[in-house]
Amino acid sequence: MQTRPLGKTGLHLPVLGFGASSLGQEFRSVSLDEALRSVRVALDCGLNFIDTSPFYGRGMSEVLLGIALKGVPRESYTLCTKLGRYDLGHFDFSAKRVAESIDVSLHRLGTDHLDIVLCHDIEFVEMQQIVDETLPALREVVAKGKVRYVGFSGYPQKIFRFICDQAPVDCVLSYNQYTLQNSRFLDETVPYLKGKGIGVLNAGPFSARLLTNAPLPAWLKEPEEVKAAARASAALCAGRGEDIAKLALQFSCAHPDITSTVAGSANPENIRKWARWLEEPIDQGLLAEVRSIFEPVRNLGHLEGLPKNN
Repeated sequence: MQTRPLGKTGLHLPVLGFGASSLGQEFRSVSLDEALRSVRVALDCGLNFIDTSPFYGRGMSEVLLGIALKGVPRESYTLCTKLGRYDLGHFDFSAKRVAESIDVSLHRLGTDHLDIVLCHDIEFVEMQQIVDETLPALREVVAKGKVRYVGFSGYPQKIFRFICDQAPVDCVLSYNQYTLQNSRFLDETVPYLKGKGIGVLNAGPFSARLLTNAPLPAWLKEPEEVKAAARASAALCAGRGEDIAKLALQFSCAHPDITSTVAGSANPENIRKWARWLEEPIDQGLLAEVRSIFEPVRNLGHLEGLPKNN
């Protein structure tokens, strides 16, 4: 699979990374066999950038990853986890918890170092703490050799300049904001990050199932007009014998300024299918038609976290 450099880190990551949130049963019940096979299939298909968090399955994702990766040469994959978010409403970005969280993640994942650690969903807290306390504490862990590179993740575009204008950051991850419908991350933030040499990671090419043929989850926060445009786009693709998810994945992985796009599944067949899709050329005509359907609702989204952080 094609790789791209991650900012100034020296890391080269595949254009499609494996998101392990599904291993934590965040979306459905998952068997142990499914979880373990999905990790091995991801590695076999070249998705050797793996993203997880102690929030996913409240630790289950990290535990199952640790089991799945046992015996796999450590240098053959790049491992990213997060800290600071531990339940739906439980956030702790204190320096004390940083050190504890890293050690717990290392134990669960069965490794002596983490390639990337991100402060998770920082829009839900007072972000100045991330600058003043969390990132300095992470740098201390880097100095001890437990972590190589640090950054943060979130949804509102405001957060990226707020942090990166004040603190040195190696990479960041934005989710659901570079898709067929929403390109705010690329439009508003990626040029800024690129100018600073900060690594650019994207997650959620399917925008929480919005850009698939699956039933939309009840918790999906997108406006109704966005959902309607997505259904129309899916129907157009189906009429051409294509899957909107294929177009969505190809589109999100194509831009050269985005190092890696993370997508998650505990279904090994999905992962094999994604890898095949990326070997095929994107249908530019179909892409143009779908983008025209989304044009009236382009970049419409929702608020996430504290209102002042949006």
